[in-house]
Amino acid sequence: MKKYLVLMLCVFAVIKTQGQSFKPVNKNASPEAKKLLAYLYGIKGKYIISGQHNFNTQLNTYSDSVYAKTGKYPALWGSDFIWDWKTDRGQDIVNEAIKKWHDGYIICLMWHQGRPTDDPPFDWLQSIQGKLTDEQWTELTTPGTELNKRWLAQIDVVAGYLKQLQDAHVPVLWRPYHEMNGVWFWWGNKKGENGIAKLWKMMYDRYTNYFHLDNLLWVWGANGLRDIPFDEAYTYKDYYPSADYVDVVGADVYHFDYEQKDYNELKDLAHGKLMALTETGELPKPNILSVQPEWAWFMVWTNFLWSDNTLDRVKQIYSLPQTLNHDVVGEVMQSYSK
Repeated sequence: MKKYLVLMLCVFAVIKTQGQSFKPVNKNASPEAKKLLAYLYGIKGKYIISGQHNFNTQLNTYSDSVYAKTGKYPALWGSDFIWDWKTDRGQDIVNEAIKKWHDGYIICLMWHQGRPTDDPPFDWLQSIQGKLTDEQWTELTTPGTELNKRWLAQIDVVAGYLKQLQDAHVPVLWRPYHEMNGVWFWWGNKKGENGIAKLWKMMYDRYTNYFHLDNLLWVWGANGLRDIPFDEAYTYKDYYPSADYVDVVGADVYHFDYEQKDYNELKDLAHGKLMALTETGELPKPNILSVQPEWAWFMVWTNFLWSDNTLDRVKQIYSLPQTLNHDVVGEVMQSYSK
């Protein structure tokens, strides 16, 4: 019965929520991207899609482990364009994402980008978690400067991979510059209109208006708010590039930190747009989902699936009536890929 209800909710028309119409922020979005967004709005507040992130060196390890222990596959498959210490695995990600899409999975991709002042391979602590001075940030966000050109060279490489996915008619939940309200990445804690919001818009413009990557749905995934000294994540609104550049707002929530006030603050910012648990460690319990019903999906981060969750918890969440796994979502997504 759930299967047929979900298929009925998969609408192709413009979705109206709270008296407003929501289409992709890119007016030239591909048919597949439009259908995916419509599907997500169709289940809004009623269902939550299961998802699992996989290391780019182990592209199926954790998704497969869900099935091995629960008999169910997650509906959303995620990975990371991170350029690690040895190699760029972008092509492996593209190949697997195409296969996964045709197998009926929703694709979510992100990028731990190296600091533009550095050359690859990018060290995690020194580069990805490095810092930029205020002067370097200004240079980065000023067109035509040397640092801006270095940044363009980086993002253009990933644009090439995303273009391959567009050519293969694969829509992507694209989640760049995640946890931007935290203090631990070089793009983090840059407040105001000249902060990360400006860099986000610059990437959006490059990918949308220069490369015409119309297969992307733009996911703004902040970190759940916290006030741990030297590990803070600040109020969402100071880092938001505006509704014109975001299709989905999200939060990365670890250690069962599902604060209702944080959910409400993000919901206010979303103003009717989709919301997602863009990364999780410990999965939410059913009573949390009952009072936070608008999460469109959850995506567990790699090995946190088993380090932060018991097998019973994973089975419980995957078996909830409102959880949509690959057995249900796959049929819909495969219809989009034909």
